Amino acid sequence: MVEAIVQTAPAKINLALHVTRRREDGYHDLESLIVFADIFDELEAVTAAEDSLTISGPFSRGLGAGPNNLVLKAIAAFRARWPELSPPGLNLHLTKNLPVAAGIGGGSADAAAALRILAGMAAEPVPVADLADLAARLGADVPACLLSRPLVARGVGEILSPLPDFPQLHVTLVNPGVAVATADVFRRLRAHDNYPLPALPEPLTRPAQLGLWLNETRNDLQPPAVKLVPEIGVLIEELAETPGCMLSRMSGSGATVFGLFGSEGQAHEAANHIRRQYPDYWAAAAAISGPAI
Repeated sequence: MVEAIVQTAPAKINLALHVTRRREDGYHDLESLIVFADIFDELEAVTAAEDSLTISGPFSRGLGAGPNNLVLKAIAAFRARWPELSPPGLNLHLTKNLPVAAGIGGGSADAAAALRILAGMAAEPVPVADLADLAARLGADVPACLLSRPLVARGVGEILSPLPDFPQLHVTLVNPGVAVATADVFRRLRAHDNYPLPALPEPLTRPAQLGLWLNETRNDLQPPAVKLVPEIGVLIEELAETPGCMLSRMSGSGATVFGLFGSEGQAHEAANHIRRQYPDYWAAAAAISGPAI
């Protein structure tokens, strides 16, 4: 019996996101503090004669399983770069637990999981720098999702600084079920040359340190996203009023909103509150994954 290889694709959360420069190529330089929650999609792979992808899970509806899916794009890109290290084909199954086009990684995390599967199957080590370069060509969030640990991302997402320390925290994630196109948010961005992130405390080990630092930061994509989807602003205010919430903010380009908490109980109670108030919304509580050991 062929053994399946499984990789998780954790939700990415931009705790802070500053847009610092519009580049000549039309893209933007960013600085972002990114963490990952222990709630995830799951990608399973079994060797086969050719590649195939099936998708299930609560957010599988409307998600194509053809060559434009980022999982298959990642597989194809890895195979083109390292044909001698790649299996002839993979039967892949993606369990889609995270909302699509939601600002929490989604397809990028799935693509990163595919790259980790192939790198793990390779008969010899795949150079980390080369794998990261390949990830960057698949999408701005894929390099960060490849690591799936607390880090600061700069440039267009390809310059990563993993954090050696990070406090134990919990998060409530809420999505109103409205997909937001990143390009639409950037088109409505008023300022393209905002100041960068302040220096992080060293060591960053206490929630209070992070809370004080976050008060000096923002998500520059939040105001234009709120204009596109007013529900985002309502959810930010709703989470801010829940007991124990250190910060409520939008992640990425939206529409997922997060509340940051010091305890697991507070995060779960906030999620339950949102479910009672907005039964059609997706809400989940999770721990934030710390640095790799």
